[in-house]
Amino acid sequence: MKSRVLIIFMSIIIFSLQIIAAEENEYGIVEAWFNDKNATVETVGGVKLKIGEPADIKITIKSKINGHVFIKLSEPGITKAYDVLSGPSKQDERIDNLNIISGWSNTYAWRIVPNGAWKNGNAPINVLVQFYNSQTKESKILQFTIANPHILDEQYPGSGSTPVQTSGITPGATAPKEAPFVPLIAVLAVMIMIYLGKRR
Repeated sequence: MKSRVLIIFMSIIIFSLQIIAAEENEYGIVEAWFNDKNATVETVGGVKLKIGEPADIKITIKSKINGHVFIKLSEPGITKAYDVLSGPSKQDERIDNLNIISGWSNTYAWRIVPNGAWKNGNAPINVLVQFYNSQTKESKILQFTIANPHILDEQYPGSGSTPVQTSGITPGATAPKEAPFVPLIAVLAVMIMIYLGKRR
Protein backbone atom coordinates (compact mmCIF):
# COMPACT_ATOMS: atom_id res chain seq x y z
CA MET A 1 0.00 0.00 0.00
CA LYS A 2 2.84 2.38 0.87
CA SER A 3 4.52 1.81 -2.49
CA ARG A 4 1.30 2.53 -4.38
CA VAL A 5 0.84 5.82 -2.51
CA LEU A 6 4.48 6.74 -3.21
CA ILE A 7 4.09 5.99 -6.94
CA ILE A 8 0.92 8.10 -7.16
CA PHE A 9 2.53 10.94 -5.25
CA MET A 10 5.71 10.89 -7.39
CA SER A 11 3.66 10.78 -10.61
CA ILE A 12 1.71 13.85 -9.51
CA ILE A 13 4.90 15.73 -8.64
CA ILE A 14 6.53 14.87 -11.98
CA PHE A 15 3.40 15.89 -13.89
CA SER A 16 3.20 19.11 -11.88
CA LEU A 17 6.83 19.93 -12.67
CA GLN A 18 6.17 19.42 -16.37
CA ILE A 19 3.33 21.92 -16.20
CA ILE A 20 5.54 24.45 -14.40
CA ALA A 21 8.31 23.95 -16.98
CA ALA A 22 5.88 24.57 -19.84
CA GLU A 23 6.21 28.33 -19.39
CA GLU A 24 10.01 28.69 -19.32
CA ASN A 25 13.23 27.03 -20.39
CA GLU A 26 16.85 28.15 -20.66
CA TYR A 27 16.12 29.85 -24.02
CA GLY A 28 13.08 31.93 -23.14
CA ILE A 29 9.85 32.64 -21.29
CA VAL A 30 6.26 32.51 -22.59
CA GLU A 31 3.29 33.99 -20.73
CA ALA A 32 -0.31 33.74 -21.95
CA TRP A 33 -3.74 35.14 -21.07
CA PHE A 34 -7.23 34.18 -22.21
CA ASN A 35 -9.81 36.94 -21.68
CA ASP A 36 -7.39 38.50 -19.16
CA LYS A 37 -7.09 35.26 -17.15
CA ASN A 38 -3.58 33.93 -16.68
CA ALA A 39 -3.11 30.81 -18.82
CA THR A 40 0.64 30.35 -18.41
CA VAL A 41 0.83 27.73 -15.68
CA GLU A 42 -2.65 26.29 -15.87
CA THR A 43 -5.07 26.02 -18.79
CA VAL A 44 -8.01 28.38 -18.42
CA GLY A 45 -10.99 26.10 -17.86
CA GLY A 46 -14.72 26.46 -17.29
CA VAL A 47 -15.11 28.73 -20.33
CA LYS A 48 -18.27 28.49 -22.42
CA LEU A 49 -18.47 30.34 -25.73
CA LYS A 50 -21.38 30.75 -28.10
CA ILE A 51 -20.93 30.66 -31.87
CA GLY A 52 -19.75 34.14 -32.87
CA GLU A 53 -18.74 35.14 -29.33
CA PRO A 54 -15.31 36.83 -29.39
CA ALA A 55 -12.48 35.89 -27.03
CA ASP A 56 -9.09 37.55 -26.54
CA ILE A 57 -5.71 35.83 -26.38
CA LYS A 58 -2.52 37.59 -25.38
CA ILE A 59 0.98 36.12 -25.41
CA THR A 60 4.19 37.73 -24.15
CA ILE A 61 7.52 36.23 -25.17
CA LYS A 62 10.93 37.02 -23.69
CA SER A 63 14.14 35.64 -25.21
CA LYS A 64 17.22 34.66 -23.22
CA ILE A 65 19.29 33.96 -26.35
CA ASN A 66 20.47 35.58 -29.58
CA GLY A 67 18.79 34.02 -32.60
CA HIS A 68 15.24 33.56 -33.87
CA VAL A 69 11.82 33.17 -32.24
CA PHE A 70 8.92 31.51 -34.08
CA ILE A 71 5.32 31.67 -32.77
CA LYS A 72 2.19 29.79 -33.81
CA LEU A 73 -1.37 29.80 -32.47
CA SER A 74 -3.10 26.50 -33.23
CA GLU A 75 -5.88 24.01 -32.47
CA PRO A 76 -5.06 20.32 -32.04
CA GLY A 77 -8.26 19.09 -33.69
CA ILE A 78 -8.85 18.43 -37.40
CA THR A 79 -12.01 20.58 -37.45
CA LYS A 80 -11.03 24.20 -36.89
CA ALA A 81 -13.50 25.63 -34.38
CA TYR A 82 -12.25 29.25 -34.46
CA ASP A 83 -11.70 32.09 -36.91
CA VAL A 84 -9.21 34.86 -36.20
CA LEU A 85 -11.01 38.23 -36.23
CA SER A 86 -7.82 40.22 -35.63
CA GLY A 87 -4.22 39.54 -34.77
CA PRO A 88 -0.73 39.23 -36.17
CA SER A 89 -1.42 35.85 -37.82
CA LYS A 90 -4.07 33.33 -38.75
CA GLN A 91 -4.24 29.98 -37.02
CA ASP A 92 -1.34 27.65 -37.85
CA GLU A 93 0.46 30.55 -39.53
CA ARG A 94 3.97 31.09 -38.19
CA ILE A 95 5.20 34.48 -36.99
CA ASP A 96 8.96 34.83 -37.55
CA ASN A 97 11.14 37.07 -35.38
CA LEU A 98 14.61 36.86 -36.94
CA ASN A 99 17.97 37.98 -35.55
CA ILE A 100 16.69 39.00 -32.13
CA ILE A 101 19.05 39.53 -29.19
CA SER A 102 18.97 38.26 -25.63
CA GLY A 103 16.48 40.32 -23.63
CA TRP A 104 14.16 40.83 -26.62
CA SER A 105 10.49 40.83 -25.66
CA ASN A 106 7.20 41.28 -27.49
CA THR A 107 3.48 40.92 -26.88
CA TYR A 108 0.99 39.55 -29.41
CA ALA A 109 -2.81 39.76 -29.22
CA TRP A 110 -5.49 37.88 -31.15
CA ARG A 111 -9.27 38.08 -31.10
CA ILE A 112 -10.82 34.74 -32.03
CA VAL A 113 -14.41 33.62 -32.46
CA PRO A 114 -16.09 30.19 -32.62
CA ASN A 115 -17.18 29.71 -36.24
CA GLY A 116 -19.82 26.96 -35.75
CA ALA A 117 -17.80 24.19 -37.43
CA TRP A 118 -17.46 22.54 -34.00
CA LYS A 119 -20.15 22.77 -31.29
CA ASN A 120 -21.42 20.95 -28.20
CA GLY A 121 -17.84 20.08 -27.27
CA ASN A 122 -14.50 21.44 -26.14
CA ALA A 123 -12.05 23.08 -28.55
CA PRO A 124 -8.58 23.72 -27.05
CA ILE A 125 -6.38 26.60 -28.20
CA ASN A 126 -2.61 26.04 -28.10
CA VAL A 127 0.48 28.19 -28.44
CA LEU A 128 3.82 26.95 -29.75
CA VAL A 129 6.96 29.05 -29.41
CA GLN A 130 10.29 27.88 -30.82
CA PHE A 131 13.53 29.56 -29.76
CA TYR A 132 16.51 29.03 -32.09
CA ASN A 133 19.95 29.79 -30.64
CA SER A 134 22.20 31.10 -33.43
CA GLN A 135 25.37 30.30 -31.44
CA THR A 136 24.66 26.65 -30.58
CA LYS A 137 22.41 26.03 -33.65
CA GLU A 138 19.90 24.33 -31.34
CA SER A 139 16.17 24.88 -30.86
CA LYS A 140 13.96 24.65 -27.79
CA ILE A 141 10.15 24.57 -27.92
CA LEU A 142 7.61 25.76 -25.37
CA GLN A 143 4.08 24.54 -26.11
CA PHE A 144 0.94 24.45 -23.98
CA THR A 145 -2.85 24.79 -24.07
CA ILE A 146 -4.02 28.33 -23.33
CA ALA A 147 -7.73 27.54 -22.91
CA ASN A 148 -10.17 24.71 -23.49
CA PRO A 149 -13.55 26.40 -24.07
CA HIS A 150 -16.78 24.47 -24.47
CA ILE A 151 -18.50 25.65 -27.65
CA LEU A 152 -22.25 25.90 -27.18
CA ASP A 153 -24.76 25.30 -29.97
CA GLU A 154 -26.09 28.85 -29.57
CA GLN A 155 -25.56 31.99 -31.63
CA TYR A 156 -23.98 34.97 -29.89
CA PRO A 157 -26.19 38.10 -30.24
CA GLY A 158 -24.82 40.51 -32.83
CA SER A 159 -22.40 38.01 -34.34
CA GLY A 160 -22.00 37.34 -38.01
CA SER A 161 -18.93 39.41 -38.81
CA THR A 162 -16.31 37.93 -41.10
CA PRO A 163 -12.68 37.49 -40.01
CA VAL A 164 -10.42 40.45 -40.76
CA GLN A 165 -6.63 40.21 -40.59
CA THR A 166 -5.18 43.19 -38.73
CA SER A 167 -2.04 43.74 -36.77
CA GLY A 168 -2.34 42.69 -33.14
CA ILE A 169 1.28 43.26 -32.09
CA THR A 170 1.39 45.46 -29.05
CA PRO A 171 5.03 45.93 -28.03
CA GLY A 172 4.33 48.30 -25.14
CA ALA A 173 1.36 46.45 -23.68
CA THR A 174 1.20 45.85 -19.96
CA ALA A 175 0.40 42.29 -19.00
CA PRO A 176 -2.52 41.70 -16.65
CA LYS A 177 -1.65 40.85 -13.07
CA GLU A 178 -0.83 37.20 -12.67
CA ALA A 179 -3.05 35.03 -10.55
CA PRO A 180 -1.29 33.49 -7.55
CA PHE A 181 0.27 30.14 -8.41
CA VAL A 182 -1.77 27.40 -6.74
CA PRO A 183 -1.55 24.36 -9.01
CA LEU A 184 -4.61 22.18 -9.05
CA ILE A 185 -2.39 19.12 -9.15
CA ALA A 186 -0.76 19.95 -5.81
CA VAL A 187 -4.21 20.25 -4.24
CA LEU A 188 -5.25 16.93 -5.78
CA ALA A 189 -2.06 15.29 -4.49
CA VAL A 190 -2.83 16.39 -0.94
CA MET A 191 -6.44 15.20 -1.23
CA ILE A 192 -5.33 11.78 -2.53
CA MET A 193 -2.79 11.44 0.28
CA ILE A 194 -5.43 12.28 2.91
CA TYR A 195 -7.95 9.88 1.34
CA LEU A 196 -5.46 7.01 1.15
CA GLY A 197 -4.26 7.72 4.70
CA LYS A 198 -7.83 7.48 6.05
CA ARG A 199 -8.45 4.18 4.25
CA ARG A 200 -5.74 2.52 6.31
